[in-house]
Amino acid sequence: MAFRKFDYKRPVYIVDGTRTPFLKARGKPGPFKHADLAIQSARALLNRMPFEPDAIDEVIYGSTMPGSDEANISRVIALRLGCGDDVPAFTVHRNCASGMQSLDSAAQSISEGRSELILAGGVEAMSRAPVMLSDSMVEWLGAWWSARDLPSRLKLLGKLRPGMFRPVIALLNGLRDPVVGMSMGQTAEQVAWRFGITREQMDAYAVQSHKRLDQAHQAGVFDREIVPMFDSGGKLYDFDEGVRPDSTIEKLARLKPAFDKPYGLVTAGNSSQITDGAASLILASEKAIEQYDLPVLARFTTTHWAALKPDEMGLGPAHAIVPLLRSRRLRLDSIDYWEINEAFAAQVLGVVEALADKKYAAEHLGIKTPIGRIPMDRLNIHGGGISLGHPVGASGARITLHLANILKQTGTRRGVASLCIGGGQGGAVLIEREKQS
Repeated sequence: MAFRKFDYKRPVYIVDGTRTPFLKARGKPGPFKHADLAIQSARALLNRMPFEPDAIDEVIYGSTMPGSDEANISRVIALRLGCGDDVPAFTVHRNCASGMQSLDSAAQSISEGRSELILAGGVEAMSRAPVMLSDSMVEWLGAWWSARDLPSRLKLLGKLRPGMFRPVIALLNGLRDPVVGMSMGQTAEQVAWRFGITREQMDAYAVQSHKRLDQAHQAGVFDREIVPMFDSGGKLYDFDEGVRPDSTIEKLARLKPAFDKPYGLVTAGNSSQITDGAASLILASEKAIEQYDLPVLARFTTTHWAALKPDEMGLGPAHAIVPLLRSRRLRLDSIDYWEINEAFAAQVLGVVEALADKKYAAEHLGIKTPIGRIPMDRLNIHGGGISLGHPVGASGARITLHLANILKQTGTRRGVASLCIGGGQGGAVLIEREKQS
């Protein structure tokens, strides 16, 4: 199979980026709305820049479920940041990869010469996902407001039924594939079954994620990346709330299956957490780099998007990574570090197996020889969605930003960030830094 090489017409660079702490959803609306999260991360980022906010040519964020008062949330963000009335903005939605899609959209705009400097990222306040009414209740309310007299309204009151008040939880609907009728957790069970991944392996991976994130926090790895926030009551948020340093395989083994009861393997403990958070990045052309004397964190080299069966959506990264590497004539060992979003432990482990499995490579990835096994000491080295959470619209931007920071911190050259995408897709991005002397 031939793999098409995609090149941006002009070089695109990641200048810098910041993110909020990822805040655990606690069964009620969190302290920050979507726009509040994005603005707090972006304002701190812009304060580092030698240009004013109105120098930005465009604002692009990914988000899947912003509030009803945040339509085209990117425009809300742009205006509240002071980018000016004449700076256009649009919002993208590609489920779990919305934040990565915003970066790709920004890179394409810079590549085509439409923009020189773009603020891009992703945001999700999952704790504030809309709670809606059923169709029958909406229909009843429509009739109520259309009724012209008291007798008509009294008649309508007689048609009310208790079941009509049952809320529709947008978050739960969003985590279920409408085509195959499976929850995302059930698709992870499918991946585990395909590759024989055990409950013990999943739980061990989850513990590792928490340990790695805790160690990274203790070592100050995120000091420049994370922006501390204060809520309206003055409470400080300065770390990822989902981390559990005391997590053990024995503790996780006590949890019951969450999606395929009673015999499933996927639990709340080896799945990503429902979380609020945002990540913001500045992407720039070579012209903007020179004009403002900007630093370069990494080059945004290329992206690849792929699709597969929705009932095994967790394997999407494998389907995106293979053509990404082949199109650049890169081997697996050409990549120094990897970030694969931890939607589920089964899914990350499944991707590792798929890339190393000869049968899967031939039957599903279009290659005779598998590309190999990703070294676990080069994958998600500071934890991931299982320990810090997966605010859907933000994760693609977060993993790309963190990967760029890892390359800088380690003095290495290449990294790949990738996500599985609800609905049966995968996305991957290759970023590079100049060789360090």
